[in-house]
Amino acid sequence: MAGTHSTNLHLEKYEPSQRLKTASYAFIAIGVIGFLVGLLKNQDRLWTSYLVAFYYVTCLGVGGLFFTAIQNVAKAGWSTSIRRISEGMTSFLPVVLVGSVVLLAGLKKLYPWANAEVVAGNPMIEAKVAYLNVGFLVVRLLIFALGMLFFGKKIVGNSLKQDSTGDENLTHKNVGWSIGWILFFSLSFSLFSVDLLMSLLPTWYSTIFGIYCFSGLFQSSLAFMILIMLYMKRQGVVQGYYTIDHVHDVAKYLKAFTVFWAYIAFSQFMLIWYANIPEETEFYLLRADGGWMAISMSLLFFKFIIPFLALLPRGAKRNESHLTVMCVLILVMQYVDIYWLVYPNFYEGHVVFGFYEISMLLLFLGIFLSTMMKFFQKNSVVALKDPRLHEALTHHVTY
Repeated sequence: MAGTHSTNLHLEKYEPSQRLKTASYAFIAIGVIGFLVGLLKNQDRLWTSYLVAFYYVTCLGVGGLFFTAIQNVAKAGWSTSIRRISEGMTSFLPVVLVGSVVLLAGLKKLYPWANAEVVAGNPMIEAKVAYLNVGFLVVRLLIFALGMLFFGKKIVGNSLKQDSTGDENLTHKNVGWSIGWILFFSLSFSLFSVDLLMSLLPTWYSTIFGIYCFSGLFQSSLAFMILIMLYMKRQGVVQGYYTIDHVHDVAKYLKAFTVFWAYIAFSQFMLIWYANIPEETEFYLLRADGGWMAISMSLLFFKFIIPFLALLPRGAKRNESHLTVMCVLILVMQYVDIYWLVYPNFYEGHVVFGFYEISMLLLFLGIFLSTMMKFFQKNSVVALKDPRLHEALTHHVTY
């Protein structure tokens, strides 16, 4: 709804603090050291930790483009002033291509189907070699990475170009590009998730695995967006351009996709439990043994029940300190979720976590933060010449 708004608009050029720059470079340095140590000392742990961290941060970058695209397709005005935050998250997309190429070096350590001797001894895997083979995987990874990069350049590029030209046609062009990207994303991200995560256990399958991964992607991306929005507000960079009302609406998205993640997670579990087919139940049996059961239950409580209850009240979605805690919790649990999808396939009955996992996560988070900082240093943090900006400036939440 529209209402009165503050005319005290103040937009500064974003300049990250030296402390933040140092932290991101330190994260990258620790990650590089961890990668080199892993290559020399423990490649099994290196590649599992690399896969989890790479997939986790890739979801944040792709999630930023998804939020941008759905706002364009809906021709939403309320989000115009905050859309540049999600556009900034796409600055990580070129790294997806590089990270995918690096991952190819660890295929035989991660995927049983990449080893000819394993395939030859298992008829169930042999039946899937038309899809699960290294050559076809490389093609799919390249299509995913290059496709994401192409659409990101088009959609975000048009938005940035509008900052200098003021051409309103660029807003209309982005509707078409965003529709095309959503169609591309819906298939390619599902295959990307199947390739990188589900095929770790090639005898198992789930027809809604791609949707499960998408629900986590968008939930965590919204949590990250809220943290960046609150950070920009506290820094005084965007005074008047977006307010707690904008944060409130993104928090409503976050609550909705917290429920959606739980719905998909329960649907997958319930159907597999009810059918009781050995090829399906092996996935949950691995995650019900030893220390993995505690992690399985932690997802229920800390990724759904607690965030859902904590985000229900209207005031909770407008309390910055409260939202910060919930967003950090959701981001932590998204990492735990991906870790839970990967590690039981290699460490049956016992949980491992340490230097390699931390260093790989810091590596990709450091790169992600660094690319975002450079994006906002170079570009305006608000799309000032978007024709719908006035709708965002008068946005007011009444429920």
